[in-house]
Amino acid sequence: MAEKKTFINIENVVASATLKQNIDLNTIARIFPGVEYRPEQFPGLVYRLKKPKTATLVFSSGKMVCTGAKSERQAKQAVMKVIGELKQNGIIIVGKPEIVIQNIVASAGLGGHIDLEKSTYSLKKTMYEPEQFPGLIYRMDEPKVVILLFASGKLVCTGAKKENEVPEAVAKLQKILEEKELIYYNRT
Repeated sequence: MAEKKTFINIENVVASATLKQNIDLNTIARIFPGVEYRPEQFPGLVYRLKKPKTATLVFSSGKMVCTGAKSERQAKQAVMKVIGELKQNGIIIVGKPEIVIQNIVASAGLGGHIDLEKSTYSLKKTMYEPEQFPGLIYRMDEPKVVILLFASGKLVCTGAKKENEVPEAVAKLQKILEEKELIYYNRT
């Protein structure tokens, strides 16, 4: 059997934060001309950071949603940086935010080709309709993630709440595919 080369890349981490206070978005929009705020189109204000490259939605309820981070740490840093910049510019924020990771999206390659047709019958909790979408949708219970699996051996893993769940899910899937002889590695 040829050597398998697995790569995993975190594409996006979504975090929510709660400030437990109301925030005046009109004041923020006046102080920060770079933010996007069109309340007639969307109730949240979009606060973009260059470093880390993220977008944080800020709502008048004090709730925030940060997207675009490449790690849990980066998502938390982005939220704290937004709050820090607001405070530095006179926005009163009392207390510390409760930050929760909501979703981690990662891509990976298993280094082999997968028989999706056979996989549909061998794996539990799958959906595969090639006329509508070229990938197989696989719902894993532990860790609780959804994996979009393609014949090329590439996949997208979504739904993880912790970074370590991604390599755990990918390794578990690869082991299942190997045991059921559903993955074929190129001979070199």
